Amino acid sequence: MTSNPDWGQRTSALSVAAEYADRIKGRNVIVTGVAPVGVGEGTALAFASQEPANLILISRTKDKLEAIAKIIQSSFPDVNVRTIIMDLASQESIRNAVAEVTGLISTLDILVNNAGCTHRLRKWTAEGIEMQFGVNHIGTFLLTKLLFPLLKAAAKQSPPGATRIVNVSSHGHMLSPVRFHDYNMENKEIPPEERPSSAMAPAFAKASEDGYFSTIGYAQSKTANILFTMSLQENARAHNIMSYALHPGGVVSNLGREHEKDVAETIAATSKYWKNSDEGASTSLVAALDPSLDECRGLYLADCQFFRCAEHAKDPKTARRLWSLSEELIGERFIC
Repeated sequence: MTSNPDWGQRTSALSVAAEYADRIKGRNVIVTGVAPVGVGEGTALAFASQEPANLILISRTKDKLEAIAKIIQSSFPDVNVRTIIMDLASQESIRNAVAEVTGLISTLDILVNNAGCTHRLRKWTAEGIEMQFGVNHIGTFLLTKLLFPLLKAAAKQSPPGATRIVNVSSHGHMLSPVRFHDYNMENKEIPPEERPSSAMAPAFAKASEDGYFSTIGYAQSKTANILFTMSLQENARAHNIMSYALHPGGVVSNLGREHEKDVAETIAATSKYWKNSDEGASTSLVAALDPSLDECRGLYLADCQFFRCAEHAKDPKTARRLWSLSEELIGERFIC
């Protein structure tokens, strides 16, 4: 259980940050996927409100990053906010971004892996990995691996479990396991345990004109976020680092701008209430800050409380298999 059972769907991230101000003040925080309108904006502003030592915002688009940095500088002029351009679809870009980070800080207290993408048509990362899996999971896996020495350094100076890795997933993970036999979404034969949910809405189950099943690709990447978190809970615990995955809720954002009308309408029907950026960030703040979560209390949160994830997203054997595949796709080991 979290510290505040009354927090829920309409809780403000700013109020969570204020409640746990001592967990932010003087600490180093990184938030990825920061842009106007959406979870990244709400997350960045909430952390900025409570005097972090360094707030590093990382995203792909310079003007969007600068727009949020400008709001922070205006609202919280004493905050040391830095921006770094990084494209999760390029492992070279990720490595370059981490080199910039290490030039700014020597410890990292909180990493919020918020960045993600959806695409209607098939696209590839620079390394030839299907875009949604490559950005939403593999890029995040590499970024976390490269930042892990900074997290370990911070954990040595902090209470056990106060150093956090937060992975933003989605209830969309329930639609598909990881397709180990076809993670690049090339419509190869897969075994029954890797097939998507049979209860999927027709709009989600259809292929685009190039034969790409976009929703299934997104779903497997969000399952991967949770399985990655599960492995981090096991592997990083020895260093007193805790990790949680979460569903931010239905949030007004630009994430689904490529969706066709029927897909957009089906997504709209999945939530009776659509959150603003501040409300959408509240669960990320709980996952990053709540002191009752210093000890592992669960795996996946939604609306500021623990929530049950799909069985295929919490199988230890599958999590270890994904870790090995991820190491293969980045070309190096991730040893915690």
